[in-house]
Amino acid sequence: MSLKRMDNVLIVVDDLEAAKSFFIELGLKFEGETTVEGPAVGRLIGLGDVRATLAMMRTPDGQGVELDKFHTPDAIRFGPVDAPANALGLRRIMFAVEGIDDVVGRMLAVGAELIGEMQYEDAHRLAYIRGPEGIIVALAEQIG
Repeated sequence: MSLKRMDNVLIVVDDLEAAKSFFIELGLKFEGETTVEGPAVGRLIGLGDVRATLAMMRTPDGQGVELDKFHTPDAIRFGPVDAPANALGLRRIMFAVEGIDDVVGRMLAVGAELIGEMQYEDAHRLAYIRGPEGIIVALAEQIG
């Protein structure tokens, strides 16, 4: 047996609607939403008395971003919402885009914050934006 693919990345959020709207505006497709609960779910993730709403988002090429809103137990914020890029743990997810200026402009118009942008040699233009819940999204556009 061997690794086949990455299926999805999980992001725990407090405001599920804001996070869904952010990723839809970015260009992901909302696939669906469900609520999971009970002892089996709790055993799987190592928590008791679990009830959570999950929203699945997909990139145009099929990669998944799962957004989870925990109703019980309450989610625990670990560190500041605007943690710096060198904070330990998962810090950002990156998407390849076309028309990076348009994408950044569209995201800023719906409340995202531009952290920074640069051009890497003659290969890529990059931008980091912060969305709801402090989620950092990197955007990369291949140039040339």
